[in-house]
Amino acid sequence: MVRLAEFVLHHRKRVMLFWLVMFLVGGFAASKVPDRLTVDFSLPGQPGYETEKQLLATFGNGGSNPPTIAVVTVPQGTTVDEQLSKITPVFDQVQAALPGTRTVDYAKTHNKAFVTDDGRTTYALVYPKPFQSFSDVGPEVAMKPILAKASTSTGFDFGVTGYNLLAAGDSSSSTGPSLLFETMLGALGALAVLCFLFASFLAFVPLMIAAVSILTTFVIVLLGTYVTDVSFVVQFLIALVGLGVAVDYSLLVVNRWREERAHGHDNHEAVVIAMKYAGHAVLASAGTVAISLCALLVIPVPLLRSMGLGGMLIPLVSTVVVLTLLPALLGGIGPRVDWPRIRNEDKPSRAWTWWAKLVVRRRWLAAGTALVILGLLIAPIFGIKIGQAQTSSLASSGPAYEQLKTLRDGGVPAGIVSPMEVLITGKDPSGSADRAIIAAGKADGVAFAFSPDDPQWRQRGAAVVDVIPHDETVDSTKAHVVDQVKESLTGIPGVVGIAGVGPTVLDYINAVYKNFPYSLGLIALVTFLLLVRTFRSIVLPVKAVLLNVISVAATFGATVLFWQEGHGSDAVFGIQPTGAVTFWLPVLIFAFLFGLSMDYEVFILARMREEYDKSGDTDTAVVAGLGRTGRLVTGAALILFLAFTALAASPGTDIKVFATALGIGILIDATIVRALLVPALVSIFGRWNWWLPSWAARTMRVEPHAAVPEQRRSGEPELVGADD
Repeated sequence: MVRLAEFVLHHRKRVMLFWLVMFLVGGFAASKVPDRLTVDFSLPGQPGYETEKQLLATFGNGGSNPPTIAVVTVPQGTTVDEQLSKITPVFDQVQAALPGTRTVDYAKTHNKAFVTDDGRTTYALVYPKPFQSFSDVGPEVAMKPILAKASTSTGFDFGVTGYNLLAAGDSSSSTGPSLLFETMLGALGALAVLCFLFASFLAFVPLMIAAVSILTTFVIVLLGTYVTDVSFVVQFLIALVGLGVAVDYSLLVVNRWREERAHGHDNHEAVVIAMKYAGHAVLASAGTVAISLCALLVIPVPLLRSMGLGGMLIPLVSTVVVLTLLPALLGGIGPRVDWPRIRNEDKPSRAWTWWAKLVVRRRWLAAGTALVILGLLIAPIFGIKIGQAQTSSLASSGPAYEQLKTLRDGGVPAGIVSPMEVLITGKDPSGSADRAIIAAGKADGVAFAFSPDDPQWRQRGAAVVDVIPHDETVDSTKAHVVDQVKESLTGIPGVVGIAGVGPTVLDYINAVYKNFPYSLGLIALVTFLLLVRTFRSIVLPVKAVLLNVISVAATFGATVLFWQEGHGSDAVFGIQPTGAVTFWLPVLIFAFLFGLSMDYEVFILARMREEYDKSGDTDTAVVAGLGRTGRLVTGAALILFLAFTALAASPGTDIKVFATALGIGILIDATIVRALLVPALVSIFGRWNWWLPSWAARTMRVEPHAAVPEQRRSGEPELVGADD
């Protein structure tokens, strides 16, 4: 770090010129990246996905993309059977307006399951083409004007509903979250916190670093899109997570630079010392974040791998910018922009020093209190359900909600929004389809099955049988009906497999969660080894990894309470309980949160290690370390929280769950874990915190440290920051 700082300061203008060029190129790249990102939810090798692939190749629609539902209710005193001659032409118009889709209605099946109990409402299922991009026009857009015109001409109540329409907030004009708006919102929140922390124009420097980091990452991602597919989600991660990470890293270095200047060092020396200590902590923090995101790279799911790769770029690029551009700026314009100097950094924070002394004095009570709170937050995790949000949480009002309510009140099964599709091929697919309808219809949890004698459903060599379950098969507790249907089809020739929402949920569980503990173990091991070298200790890295796992578990528990069970989602967002956590979210939340929360552990413990090396006393190190880093960690956590709050402004429920989970996790980690549990445990373990046997030291190429008695303990004569 010292050599790097000296090099950067010596070539300051060239370094700044290089990053200015990257900033300008990044602005161009950022405008081009969205057009090259992909929407890929594939699950290679999984039975449901492989069936869906063959289904799409044969029929061009259906699979895990649930159908849009056209609904019609005839006036009081008449029935669907009486008015069928007026209803069928409207549904035929819908089919003609949507080439490439597959439709089914009462006229095609003559199945009473397509009519409500009172005989006044019927519906048509429209299976859309596969989703390609957000610019695609959904089937509901083409259906609405046709149905509106039919309502006027016939006097019937025509409408449209379906899972996708409810998930989009019942707005066909929704274009998704505004990346620029959310980034600016997060930046404004970060600026407010930085202004409070620095009380000078230095508050703008971390934002400059974040802007360069974000745009440089977009350059790399743009180049990467020419080599491999990159998910559309990556752009949001880069902008908002990148904002928080870059500002946090900058905050640590800038604050240390101010501290050293307040201690009398000239500007050059202050930059070098800040890089030696804070820069080293930033490098270690970035390593832990990147390592945690490796969990996504080993999962055989393109979407998660893409997000893991994009996510790894965020801390790595931010670190390079922070360790090069930031010292160049501080070495040049730093003293001039550090005005007005209202806040002085020559002494630790009095409030945090007082808090640290209190924690050290009541270490056992502090540790016990923190563990009880975390235990209460972790408890709900044992009831977590993996899947998708239930329709009840997607919308509680609007035309789509009212149409679905009409169907359900009329006895139509809830599973109509998540049908299963059985693909059959072979010499006699129609005969096998007829057998499959009877067999699947008798399976436990199935309401009815059908396969119209229509070219859209039965072709030479292939046929589709749709199976409607009683309940929505959108989570792990309801998707078991897929296994029941699969078992019922045993012995029927030509059955390729089952596609749909339920099979996709099971595919994700098989592909991601069965092997995830092995990935977690590998990440924990590599993180442990990195932290052994950083802290020159065995106990501190073990404690850091375990506390991170506990912190993430508490976050999942809080997420289950807030979203799955609805204790907060309705009050804050007006969204009913989701009933499940979307299947791709938990592993993504873990990967990001494990690394981001480890940042604060590294920031605090690295300073405690430094203070211990000076004093030789653990309690002194705890008080001095937390006194110096407490305000920084709180500010950094608040900046990340505000960035995730901005992300939660997106209209999609899944994005809201992701953002609020990370926001809750950051707050839990920065308060209960880092401000209470970490200092208490360090004080409890005493000299064993710093123990590093010679064999481990040789492997890590650092100095060993025996578990020697402390020079001082609480109750002995006071050192700087120690207890009386």
